[in-house]
Amino acid sequence: MNAEIFNALELLEKEKGIPVEYMLEKVEAALIGAYKKDRGGHDNVRILLDPAKKDVRVYQQREVVEQPEDPETQISLEDAKKVSKKHKIGDICETEVKFKTFRRLGAQAAKQVIIQGIREAERGLMIQEYEDKKGEIITAKVQRVDPVNGNLSVDTGTSVATLMRSEQIPGEYYRVGDMIKVYVMEVRKEATRGPVVTLSRTHPGLVKRLFELEVPEIRDGTVIIRNITREAGSRTKIAVESREENVDPVGACIGARGMRINTVVDELDGEKIDVIPYSEDAETYIKAALSPANVNTVFVDEEQKTCRVYVNADQLSLAIGKEGQNARLAARLTGYKIDIKTSNV
Repeated sequence: MNAEIFNALELLEKEKGIPVEYMLEKVEAALIGAYKKDRGGHDNVRILLDPAKKDVRVYQQREVVEQPEDPETQISLEDAKKVSKKHKIGDICETEVKFKTFRRLGAQAAKQVIIQGIREAERGLMIQEYEDKKGEIITAKVQRVDPVNGNLSVDTGTSVATLMRSEQIPGEYYRVGDMIKVYVMEVRKEATRGPVVTLSRTHPGLVKRLFELEVPEIRDGTVIIRNITREAGSRTKIAVESREENVDPVGACIGARGMRINTVVDELDGEKIDVIPYSEDAETYIKAALSPANVNTVFVDEEQKTCRVYVNADQLSLAIGKEGQNARLAARLTGYKIDIKTSNV
């Protein structure tokens, strides 16, 4: 049985990453708890755990006295000398307790402590895993689709997390076995539920990380993403700037024949993406942000952070966008409240 315990702990470390040393502490606590259950609450016990020899021993500790009053905590000098002739009054005498002498109640208590220890370790590892990846993209496999609320259980390779329906791209359909990229938004520990990880496919950070994966100039810092605004499943606007004059930031993001941006669009299930050149000049920046519409004139009120934009009549609907989306995203991207008018000023 002793060897089985250590073999099981080694397997836990290999498969789940739970250190043997951590679980040995839990085993020791479990055996002490089992002993107390078995001996009416007495904790006069010493546990010896020897990983090298794969040996577990439990020793009952009793005080050596002339006339024992409590056989659970005291032993006569005569009986103590049978264990060791060196024992004298006042010494502590240790006698080994065999596992088979534990009652079922004590054994069950030990089992529960070990199981709880495994769960706590798994939660700790899960928190650490996601803390290290907070603000990053991970690839996950869809394990289950809840038919009632639409939430997904996804396997990240080391643990299972939930992608809530509210964080899924509208219109996307997922099947068990699908591989998807998700953005790690938040990790928090709750007393009752353990670690709670918030994954998302709607967060603007997902788009940012996808461009970083596809565009070497962004990864090496040549091109900087200045801002992103997004309405997931429909449209994203991303403002980029180059640190080098000879590098076109928009062209770098789009790639030859649109290969780079198309890879991102495919991952987002066809979501439209407008790559905008960032500018410190508000007028220039606002004009670009309203792409794909052509803007004639922009009057900016820096103090009020507002602007009035004039476009030709045939560009009005394009500038505003369906249900005001284009103007709304442009306003978020630039930080200006935008009022669009038709005129040839």
